[in-house]
Parts: sequence; structure tokens; C-alpha cells
Amino acid sequence: MSKIADVPAVKKFKSLSGIPIETVYGPEHLAEIEARRDIGEPGQFPYVRGIHETMYRGKLWTMRQFAGFATPEETNRRYHYLLSQGQTGLSVAFDLPTLMGFDADHAASQGEVGKCGVAISSLEDMETLFQGIPLGDVTVSMTINSPASIIWAMYLVVAEKQGADWKTVGGTLQNDILKEFIAQKEYIYPPKPSMRLVTDSIEFATHNTPKFNPVSISGYHIREAGSNAVQELAFTLRDGMEYVDWALERGLPVDMFAPRLSFFFNSHNDFFEEIAKFRAARKIWALAMRDRYGAKDERSMKLRFHAQTAGCSLTWQQPYNNVVRTAVQALAAVIGGCQSLHTNSLDEAYALPSEEAVTLALRTQQIIAHESGVPNAVDPFGGSYYVEWLTAEMEKRANEYIRNIDAMGGMIPAIERGYPQTEIANASFEFQQEVERQEAIIVGVNKFTDEKADPIALLQIDQTAQETQVRKLESLRRRRDNVAVQRSLDRLRECARGTENTMPYILDCVRAYATLGEICDAFRDEFGTYTETSIL
Repeated sequence: MSKIADVPAVKKFKSLSGIPIETVYGPEHLAEIEARRDIGEPGQFPYVRGIHETMYRGKLWTMRQFAGFATPEETNRRYHYLLSQGQTGLSVAFDLPTLMGFDADHAASQGEVGKCGVAISSLEDMETLFQGIPLGDVTVSMTINSPASIIWAMYLVVAEKQGADWKTVGGTLQNDILKEFIAQKEYIYPPKPSMRLVTDSIEFATHNTPKFNPVSISGYHIREAGSNAVQELAFTLRDGMEYVDWALERGLPVDMFAPRLSFFFNSHNDFFEEIAKFRAARKIWALAMRDRYGAKDERSMKLRFHAQTAGCSLTWQQPYNNVVRTAVQALAAVIGGCQSLHTNSLDEAYALPSEEAVTLALRTQQIIAHESGVPNAVDPFGGSYYVEWLTAEMEKRANEYIRNIDAMGGMIPAIERGYPQTEIANASFEFQQEVERQEAIIVGVNKFTDEKADPIALLQIDQTAQETQVRKLESLRRRRDNVAVQRSLDRLRECARGTENTMPYILDCVRAYATLGEICDAFRDEFGTYTETSIL
């Protein structure tokens, strides 16, 4: 064998997004950056260093653990437990039938009720879910997309029944249908009628629920589908611009609705890249709102975001390693300036989290908040040659993607031609190749493995959840005024055929105790359903 063959390959140092990283950074790397113009101070345009002057000195981020499983009764007990342990906001996970707009007794729901979230089929279920939880005082985030308007209507009616004023009810509806077409694939209707429903909710929120965020533009699922950090940043922000375009076309002034738009990002393993991503996101959004859309209100320019640690980074091998991954990712989100945070549990590669695991995940946030000293200083890596260079590089690369999508005519034409889907698939494939070549190391998976893994206790969801939910639906359909239900559904169909805002009609259906599936079926009758054309 030749001596050349014996020489090891030179290691390439790069970020998870493939950005080449030099050995050291200095002033020469920031030669084109003007600090006051391009970075600014905390709480000042372009908000690279954070949207608040004092950040966590004034108020800690909201600790909002994502939770939902089995029946509304069981999830309600988990919520009360989490609040008792110091959680400061709720976040609802719905099961797959609910996400797809099917009732628990639908044939397509068989075997899935309550398995990946809580089963919600009616207003009665929503009333049970929040029993004993004052919605006028607790902010709630709901991860729901295609049926988002319906679930939100149920939530608002429960708040109404509790005596809460809609003007003061706070929370966030994910309601990001574009990322469903791009990444998660839990869509029901074609893109344009789907976007109409999102725009209806933005318009309704603008006039009726000024403290509720009607859309949480979500890069989290884009990243979970295999994108890199640059793609997550670019596609998420361009999705946000698409929602702004539709709301403006509806006739809403930008500064009336933009302050209530929020974002949801993944916080992954590459510590510095994630911090740079969050800092770049604020700048790109601030510049777009000011220069592209002419916003005048600084609240329109301030990108507010929730972060969740990376579920796709969790491994079933050596699951206690996931505690360390989550801590690193959570620290990046906090240093990056998140407004709220969910920390994943160590057992989530196996199942929904157990009570013990979710408590440890919450304690991770509390230790960062109260023991690490990190909240004491705003943007503690601000001014780092490396972090400032990487922030600018992330901004530049993300803007290249945004310009490409603009040239295609917007996000919907880009989705229809498969552009973001293909970019994500290619990035995912490339990373998997690196894992298989051991160029990317996953501890416990392709290096430092241990065949003698100790079993961990898991949360089990059996079929009793489905049986319980089906019985409740049967009882509801016997007790409700079915004539009133049918009348409300007929009016909703008529509205869907026209151009009126659908939200008042959805609320009427919900108040009559029409089910989620029945309301979604009314829309299916008018809008049809969507099947993606795969592009290989």
C-alpha cells in the first residue's frame, strides 16, 4: 500500500448546515458589518440582539411543555400536574385523527385515538380538557393546522363559558398550513382554500382577540423533516411573508395584524449555529416588515418565537443521552432569545413522555433559568467574532432561498413545483450519508455504542381511550339538538361557497355541538381534498 493511501483524510470543519468553519475568527471577518446598522442594541432595530432591552432580566421565557395524550380527562390531569410543578404556560398536543379532521369514531381513526396527543372531537371534549384551568389567566398554545379554526373556535367558546373576555384571552394557534404542505403533510384541503381559512382566522383575531396569536409560523417541523438550519430559517420566514401577503390582499393594514404573528423554531445540536439562526431570524424579519411591507409599528418588526428542542435528534439507543442533548439545545434557545420554550423528554424516541421524564425536562429549563446565570446578561455572545460572522452568513444564505421563492411567484407556486420539499429531501439524504460514513457522529448510534441498554419506563396508551371517546360521541349525538346542528352546518357550507369570513359560522357550529369531523366534512364538501404530486 502506498504512503499516500495511509494518510488520513483531512477533516472538514463545518456547521450542521454545511457552512465551512475556519479555525479562528477576528476583526477581518466583520469588515463589512457596521455594528450600529447591522446589529444594533437589544430592543432596537434590527433586533439581532433580542426584541427586549433587558430580556430575561425583566421576565423569564415562558416554560411551555407540549403535552396531550389519551382522553381529555387524562390530559387535564397532566396539565394540572405540570402547572403545580412550576410550568408557566400550556401547550396542547392533539392526536392524529384530530389533526386530520376526523372524529374518534371514524374508520380512519381506528388504532390512533389518543396515541400521539389528546383526542378532541367536540366542544364537550374541549370543556373537559380545560376543566379547572382559567383560560383568562393561563396562555395556551395549540399545535393544530388544517382544523385549526375549528379547534380555536372550541377554545374560544370554552373561554366564553368560563366568563373570560375574548379581548384578554392570550395564547397561540399554530395554524401554519404552508409548513404542512412543505414538511409535515397533515393537510386536508388544497392550498388556496386552506390559505383562505388561515387568513379568516388572522382577520377574526385582529378584530376580536387582540392578545391571541392566530398563526405560529413553524420551522420546527421543517427541521424535523430533515432540513438544515439555513433551510429552516429561510422557508419559515418566507412562509411568514406569504401569510402577510394574503392578509394584505384581504385589506388588513399590516400594523393591525403583524404584531400578533409569532414563530416556532427548532433548537438543534449545533450550539453556535442555532444561536446565529435565531439572531439572523430577527434581522431578516425586521428588514422585511420595514422595507418590503412598509410597517411602521415596531411591534410588527419584532420577531417573537417559541422554541422546542430537536425531537429528531433524540435516540432510542442510550436514551439518557437525550437529557444532555436537550440541555445543550435548550441553552442555545435561551441564549438565542426565545420567548417560550419546550424541552423534550428523554423517552420521546420511544413514546409520549412519562410523568417522570417530563418533570426532568421541565427541571432542565428551571436549572438554566435559576442556576446557570445565563439570564443575567442580554445576548451574551453578542460581539463574538465567530457568532457575528455566523449570524451574517446565515442571513445571507437564507436570503438566497427567499429570493429564489420570490422569483417563482411565492411559496404556493414553489410548493406546487416541489422546490422546498426537494431541498429538504436532499439535505436529509446528505446528512444520513455523513452519519453512515461516520463523518457525523451520533453518540450511542454510530459511535460509542453499548448493546446492554437498560430498559426505561414508558407511558402506555391502550385502546380504552378510543372506546371512551366513541361512547362519549354516541351520547353527545343523542342529547344535542341535531336540527340546530344541521342548520349550522348548512350555513357553513353556504359561507364556504362565497367569500365571507368563515369564523362566525364555525363558532355557530361549535356552539351547537357539531363535531370536528362534521365541520371538516362541510369544508371537504365545498373545497375538496388535496393529494400531493410527488417530484423525484
